[in-house]
Amino acid sequence: MKLSEILGAYPHRNLTSVDDIEITAITNDSRKADSGSLYFAIPGARVNGASFIPQTLAAGVSAIVTECSVDELNEFLAGTSLTSLNIPVVQVDSARNAMGLMSSRFYGEPSKKLTMIGITGTKGKTTTSYMVREMLESAGIPTGLVGTIEICDGKNVIPAANTTPESIILQEKLKDMVANGLRACVMEVSSQALKLDRIAGVDFDFGIFTNLSPDHIGPDEHDSYEEYRDCKKRLFNLAKKGIFNVDDEESSYMMENVSCQKLTYGKKEGADFRAAGHELYTQDGILGIRFDLTGKTEGKIEVDLPGEFSIHNSLAAIAVATEMGVPFEKVQEILRTIKVRGRVEMVSISSLFTFMIDYAHNGMSLKSLLLAIKEYNPKRIVTIFGCGGNRAKSRRYEMGEMSGKYADLSIITSDNPRFEEPQDILNDIKTGLARTDGKYVEIIDRKEAVRYAIMHAEPGDIIILAGKGHEDYQEIRGVKYHMDERELVKEVLEEEDVTKICGYRN
Repeated sequence: MKLSEILGAYPHRNLTSVDDIEITAITNDSRKADSGSLYFAIPGARVNGASFIPQTLAAGVSAIVTECSVDELNEFLAGTSLTSLNIPVVQVDSARNAMGLMSSRFYGEPSKKLTMIGITGTKGKTTTSYMVREMLESAGIPTGLVGTIEICDGKNVIPAANTTPESIILQEKLKDMVANGLRACVMEVSSQALKLDRIAGVDFDFGIFTNLSPDHIGPDEHDSYEEYRDCKKRLFNLAKKGIFNVDDEESSYMMENVSCQKLTYGKKEGADFRAAGHELYTQDGILGIRFDLTGKTEGKIEVDLPGEFSIHNSLAAIAVATEMGVPFEKVQEILRTIKVRGRVEMVSISSLFTFMIDYAHNGMSLKSLLLAIKEYNPKRIVTIFGCGGNRAKSRRYEMGEMSGKYADLSIITSDNPRFEEPQDILNDIKTGLARTDGKYVEIIDRKEAVRYAIMHAEPGDIIILAGKGHEDYQEIRGVKYHMDERELVKEVLEEEDVTKICGYRN
């Protein structure tokens, strides 16, 4: 593709005078920049991509897009004058925004050939995305997925490195979805993706708002809750139609002065997709919820997932599916059978107690989960959790406090210690626990913590293994070691005398 086609009408300034050239690849990784490639010099939190321009020139890069001025570039070039370069160097106001829009052009504007569904919010994005995808697939609409767990492009399933990948990767995967015959894509849209323009160039048909609570506030994330909230809101000026959870107190703010057409869901009167009342059920260790759907669509809904948040997740999915013409019986069928890895994922061990794995990894999400579980009147709620190293200590205090308040027993253990000592992290969690009268046990080894919970389970217990969810690794001293919690459970059952587990069912 010609450079002029990639640049299009995007506002830019040519810092060098060179004829139009053919571009065969685009990248923001200086190590991949070579002959035929366009290099985006992205300013990062710690390093400016422009500092690697000399390496890209040595590798024979064909063109460069940067935010830097002529004087700044001459400093990075260290003795080589910009005017001596025989390649196009293009200056833009935002290299990140330009990279998204130009990546879209380079890959043929793939999002315009798909029905794009973006989901943003603090909690519920992953579960809702799987619900939507399964509903669309069941109705004969081949659908891709971009999310926290994986990217599914219609042929390949790639483990996700970020909730929303960098724009070049995202646009390439959307191009692959089109080539693989997909007609829609459901995508989790993180606040970082919105802040850093990873979704620039994506043409959204639907945007979903799930809920909002303080999260991702701190170094290298968001400076304040207000900035976090405003980043989330940006999606609804990019989408044609917005679908909002009116039960969340921030919904009015999210709907205020945005350009999209608005639909609502929730339990409030007047919601376009409304849950009228609900009933909890427990069967063979499975927790679920039923409710009556009213509004634009009416009928009975049964979801094999626990908690009030399951109502909201399913309502959001129902709204999209209905707008896209999915038959109601398909919607009902999917919700009765939906399972999402690491999101209130129930592991069958015994008919007398419930064991679940969940991604709850901060105080707010753990509190929400525990309050939902309390509605089922378990004999005890037992939590197994830790906290990540090299992250805000406040998260440890909050998780300890929430578990101490709302669980009957907390088993605190190692999560991803990274470059910290696991015992130091546990000590911080105990600071939060000390604000309550909650009982706790500390077992650093995560597998041994799981063993303790299973072997000391009592009939009627609900055991929650929290914090890692879909993740299949443990990060220690910069190295990721394989650790899948489902495998930990399986190993414990293989190693122990299972007749000692209450009501064990093979």
